Amino acid sequence: MDWSHYRFHSEWELPAPSAAVYAALERAENYPLWWPQVREVTPVDDHSGVIRIRSTLPYDITFTARAARRDPVAGVLEIAMTGDLDGWARWTLDVTGPGTRARYDQEVRVTTALLRRLAVPGRPFFRANHALMMRAGRRGLRTYLEAV
Repeated sequence: MDWSHYRFHSEWELPAPSAAVYAALERAENYPLWWPQVREVTPVDDHSGVIRIRSTLPYDITFTARAARRDPVAGVLEIAMTGDLDGWARWTLDVTGPGTRARYDQEVRVTTALLRRLAVPGRPFFRANHALMMRAGRRGLRTYLEAV
């Protein structure tokens, strides 16, 4: 088993139409406005940017995100990630009555020496850190969508 490899899955029930959710998720440069752990997004071009995140653990993770798939009809947004994290992340949106279920899937490998050294003893902390980040993101997006 590669202890530096992670798979994450989250589902967010959001009280907003899927088009509004898609529009918010498509604008990564606005993530710091509603997602506290996304500290900075620096656009590189129309299809990529550098993202710096930091959750509860005192460690910044920086990666370049490049659009891999943008399909508003299917409700899918996917990025390829390189840097401190190598892999991909995908949002898939489904209509649920008047709201939207946003499913987040991510598969990454950490590349930094420190995180690789701490892969075994730190794994439960890294997974908990990610879960806390996702909860805060869900709360932030709900509030953001209510305001727009």
